[in-house]
Amino acid sequence: MSVPARVLVVDDSATMRGLITAVLSADPEVSVIGQAGDALEAREAIKKLNPDVVTLDIEMPNMNGLDFLEKIMRLRPMPVIMVSTLTHRGADASLAALEIGAFDCVGKPLPGDARPFGDLAEKVKAAARSQRRQYTQPAPATPPPAVADFRVGRKIVAIGSSTGGVEALIAVLQKFPANCPPTVITQHMPPTFTKSFAERLNRLCAPVVQEATDGARLEIGKIYLAPGGERHLQVTSAHAPCCRLVERDPVNGHRPSVDVLFDSVAELAGRNAVGVILTGMGRDGAAGLLKMRHAGARTLGQNEKTSVVYGMPRVAYELGAVEQQLPLNAIGEEILKMTAARKEGTD
Repeated sequence: MSVPARVLVVDDSATMRGLITAVLSADPEVSVIGQAGDALEAREAIKKLNPDVVTLDIEMPNMNGLDFLEKIMRLRPMPVIMVSTLTHRGADASLAALEIGAFDCVGKPLPGDARPFGDLAEKVKAAARSQRRQYTQPAPATPPPAVADFRVGRKIVAIGSSTGGVEALIAVLQKFPANCPPTVITQHMPPTFTKSFAERLNRLCAPVVQEATDGARLEIGKIYLAPGGERHLQVTSAHAPCCRLVERDPVNGHRPSVDVLFDSVAELAGRNAVGVILTGMGRDGAAGLLKMRHAGARTLGQNEKTSVVYGMPRVAYELGAVEQQLPLNAIGEEILKMTAARKEGTD
């Protein structure tokens, strides 16, 4: 970007503020314009400096990061990247922040980390470019169809998402009935986040949502989330479609990778699949979705207006992988239309 992204760093630890500032300042397209040690200092700094992006610690004195984030999104919406410890407790808090409207979360470094804060600078630049939606309280979710009103066909649903995917997946999956088609998901997340996220989705949605395990059979009414970490999620079949967790190098910089999932679904299910690509940075999943479409699958992409980051959906659309581009609130219902059994039989 021609003008550096202007960032305010908020953390109660002077050492952590210094580390974050050093990492961001190493990128010529990022400018750290201020630091704050708590929410009160941060509030004044935001008023004075008007940053493009705020990095925000979750655990702080006076007011914790989640409460301060809610105030930012309600009173002065702007891109906020949460900085969290990668623990179970930190994962729960980070997921809550993403639902409130945080742009993304990064983990605090552990001893020996080769790249402290990972791709924080890239996320800051993407956040500065993004058009953040005005914060509003979430509208009540439309009740999913009753089991008796939805006849599931034989299709498998595969979904890929990244930055902004927590909100997007909740919006899509809350439209699913308890007898939804078997659904597999790769969402780019740190390893400690996916179990908590699956549990969160399971509480919010009518179907059973679980972290995928190696060999788990795909069943109607179940949604399988790829675990973060060392393996990719694929779908394979010996006697019946099942999840397979495979050890491979990262693809497109990610493990698990959306492309790896989509490639396997294209090969296994062909026309008996629906592929969906949601908000996210980069291009992961675009080539795999194109492969799914060439194999006869139906394909959907989130549109630019409702994407937190119109990266993955844009590349997929430009490649010709997306059959229909839709706003987020229409995607869940369209998936159900594509996967419902026909009156004269099943798909």
